[in-house]
Amino acid sequence: MPATSTDGPDARLRRARAAVGACFFVNAVLYANLVPRLPELKAELGLSNTALGTALAAQPLGALLAGLTVAPLISRVGSARVAGVGLPVLAAAVWTAAAAPHWGVLAGALLVAGAVDAAVDVAQNAQGLRVQRRYGRSIINAFHGTWSVGSLAGGLLGAAAAGLGVPLPLHLGVIAALFGIPALLGARLLLAGSDDGPTATSPPGAARRPRTPVVVGVAALGALAACAVVVEDAGSSWSALYLRVELDAAPAVAGLGFVALSLAMTVGRFTGDRAVDRFGRRRVVQAGGLLSAVGFGAALALPSVPATLAGFALAGLGVATLVPAAYSAADELPGLRPGLGLALVNVLLRIGFLVVPPFIGVVADATSLRVALLAVVAAGVGTALLARSLPAGPPPRHATGPE
Repeated sequence: MPATSTDGPDARLRRARAAVGACFFVNAVLYANLVPRLPELKAELGLSNTALGTALAAQPLGALLAGLTVAPLISRVGSARVAGVGLPVLAAAVWTAAAAPHWGVLAGALLVAGAVDAAVDVAQNAQGLRVQRRYGRSIINAFHGTWSVGSLAGGLLGAAAAGLGVPLPLHLGVIAALFGIPALLGARLLLAGSDDGPTATSPPGAARRPRTPVVVGVAALGALAACAVVVEDAGSSWSALYLRVELDAAPAVAGLGFVALSLAMTVGRFTGDRAVDRFGRRRVVQAGGLLSAVGFGAALALPSVPATLAGFALAGLGVATLVPAAYSAADELPGLRPGLGLALVNVLLRIGFLVVPPFIGVVADATSLRVALLAVVAAGVGTALLARSLPAGPPPRHATGPE
């Protein structure tokens, strides 16, 4: 096996790391600027709730339609070019949605945005994992933490623009120029060329990992990523309703469930790389799943506003490293061309975003939202069990140097 370099990353590799982080940030900040202004867009176009919901569904539909074409594209032109070109296109699609004169343009723009977002998501993770292998230690969780910061920043910018009454097309046009153009120029700092890197060295204990069929491996990793969807959807779609209706929290307090989950997840991602390097991906994800299940289960068993906020925080902290770990393991599956494992798990993840919200809604209508949110506990247990599909050690690495 080739020896891993003991030298630190060179300047080029550090620039590539910064560029990948910028990709994650821009990817999150673009659409997040539109979210707080959706009520205005709905009013301007005179849309019903059903019409708006149908238009919004075009985004995950576009992501699913594009999902399986991403891997061949990355294999042909490289993840750097896909991410570098994709981000300005995503910015243009979000601006088109903001300036849409009618429902058809809105739905079409969101369809394109979803497709491009899926391509950028796979490409930026492929780049991040490629840089990680050359760094010789885990850094992928911090990239996802940067995405979380970008999402928060975009939401705050969008809310501020709405409060100041900035016209929608002007607001998103400025955002597109402010972030899209630098993203295109900054793509030159990414690692160019084929994503087929030198053979990685295996961490201690990796050789003992049982070989499983690729289909089984992809399915297990997709199910693992879907567990994170359950927790994230509970925070974004149902936390405010649960706190307001079930626990009679004040409106201002009801919104803190999502904040608690998001902040804890961000903290977990920025601290997760050290834990992964020390304990390995499998143990970190297993412990996180149990933390999520026990913490949120206790909150449901002892319903109160403080306990529920703590439960959402523990759930977010528990799944913080889950998606990065699933992506990293998918990228290492043997026998798959560059980007294919990532793309397949990404498709399964996005199917989860389509299926989970209505499932929880149906269960809530049939029983109660408190009962439906037991899905978060089940997701935590599922995470702990499915974590066996992850390698036991830290991510593989190879010597740094020019490509």
